[in-house]
Amino acid sequence: MKKNAFTLIELMISIVILSVLMLFLYKSYSDLNRANKTYNKAIDELNNISLVKQTLYLDMLLSTHRSIVVTHKSVKYDIVTFSTEHSLHKLIKPYVAYIVKDAHLYRVESNKEINASIISREQQIIVDKIGGIKKFKIYTSKNADNIFLVEAVFKKMPPIVFKAKAMN
Repeated sequence: MKKNAFTLIELMISIVILSVLMLFLYKSYSDLNRANKTYNKAIDELNNISLVKQTLYLDMLLSTHRSIVVTHKSVKYDIVTFSTEHSLHKLIKPYVAYIVKDAHLYRVESNKEINASIISREQQIIVDKIGGIKKFKIYTSKNADNIFLVEAVFKKMPPIVFKAKAMN
């Protein structure tokens, strides 16, 4: 007698083996998705840190050194205002201020000169909230070589410390 088909037991064994393989594949797929979410979150945080550092650096680097005014608000916070060539909002030679209010760092950009102590509603300003901050200090060099040290210690990001020289 010649056998042309599978027996019921052979079919059931193959279905069990296929089911076990599918369970392992699904578990691997689930672990891969979880790892991708974790890595994407870490990459987003790194990109955010990089963007904040790049913005601070370009603002200071492309500033006109005579326009930089650092106001010591407290031991932990400084307010800095200046004119720069760098704009996030396509303004030409904007005035920029970094202000700490309610433990958050804000970047203020305007076409008109910014008085950090009095920001009125008549001023056309664009405010970008950078994030929660513990310390924001700008240290200036004693001699006139336009070098600034920027220290920003954030609540949820690694600290940013860099040296910049105003390019005029």
